[in-house]
Amino acid sequence: MNIKVDLLKDCGKIKPLHAVNNGPVRPRSDMVSGNFADYKAARFPYERNHDASYCAGYGGEHVVDVHAIFTNFDADENDPANYDFFLTDIHVKNSFDAGTKVFYRLGSKIEHWQKKYGTLPPKDFAKWARICEHIIMHYTQGWADGFFYDIEYWEIWNEPDGKLDDDPHKPTWGGTKAEFFDFFTVAAKYLKSRFPHLKIGGPAMAFRYYDWLDEFLAHLSANNVPLDFFSWHVYNTYPEITEELAVMIREKLDKAGYKNAESIIDEWNYVHDWGDGWTETIRRINCIHGAAYAASVMCVSQYVPIDMLMYYDARPCTMNGLFNFYGYKKQKTYYVLSNFSKLYELSGCVECTRDDGAYAIAAKNEKGDFGIMISVYKDAPSPEEKTLTLEIKDTDVAKVRVLRIDEENDEKDEGLFDIVNGKLDITVKNHTVLFVLSER
Repeated sequence: MNIKVDLLKDCGKIKPLHAVNNGPVRPRSDMVSGNFADYKAARFPYERNHDASYCAGYGGEHVVDVHAIFTNFDADENDPANYDFFLTDIHVKNSFDAGTKVFYRLGSKIEHWQKKYGTLPPKDFAKWARICEHIIMHYTQGWADGFFYDIEYWEIWNEPDGKLDDDPHKPTWGGTKAEFFDFFTVAAKYLKSRFPHLKIGGPAMAFRYYDWLDEFLAHLSANNVPLDFFSWHVYNTYPEITEELAVMIREKLDKAGYKNAESIIDEWNYVHDWGDGWTETIRRINCIHGAAYAASVMCVSQYVPIDMLMYYDARPCTMNGLFNFYGYKKQKTYYVLSNFSKLYELSGCVECTRDDGAYAIAAKNEKGDFGIMISVYKDAPSPEEKTLTLEIKDTDVAKVRVLRIDEENDEKDEGLFDIVNGKLDITVKNHTVLFVLSER
């Protein structure tokens, strides 16, 4: 395997590819532990608070969701007494205390049960938008004994395209496609008019039906609906699928007149199978297999038109490859995202190649310090060891430190390696992530 890095070829800024869904859990007197210290140490740039109300550690049914904060839709939306911010205030504060900014999802968690509560279309679209207006005011303008947090991203809904109109089981949007288009139009126009300095977007598209995107963008364009960011989801086993979707979506946004809209993947993870193979999917997410996949997706995302990645999920759940569901023990993917923060802080991205089964991303700062993340990943098992040759062009650094994440090691410090004639060789096997950091 061969990876080539050219430190002279600037590729813009390193993107926030290590953002996550959901925030930390603080230790409580009735809990064995939380994950606040480790969460803070990872330096996640953003946390999207979707599905937070599944987590008892955050406040369960009483946190984040619009219908959890404004519990009686028929009440006066202008009266602070009709809002219950208490537990959501704690959740938001915990994230900011950890150094992570909140990306606020306005809407509801997914509802898999037979009777729906928060995913039904609001009775009055305009009133729903005014309720959200007051939620934003509470967290950014101090309304209702609130706060002045720097929360710039406000996302309208989640996965409205999850099911077709005639499907009786709609866990994310209980109405029709046309109803959602009208709903989004009303909400986005109103919220953007009230908060022109904030980023209003959505709709966290599930990408189940590709023509849904074309119709959605056509509706927005025809009705002059503002869109600061377009959010979408992708779950698969091949990083190249994420690449292809990113290029296609960027082209469609530009064609629809939304050239300045950010393209954000705010749910993504490894999924081998949603059906009979779900148990195997979860096993892989929670081991080095899922960690190497995550690193590979991050590598390809830097060099295609994606503005941010938000891993699903940091919430205590089965799809959390960061922290063990019991006891909050750090897992393999945690070390990938936490070490990526070193590259993010270097700020500048530079060109690097990749090879069959080997992905890479490289960063440097103005002083010439650099960092490289390399992920050796193929979905199919291949246990044999290989030699990976790393070529670093245009550096006066003679030594690098190598950190290894693999089945046996979390972030093992392999020590210093000499760069000889601009190259060094490292032994790897499938499902290995390396961080190569310059030393002076």
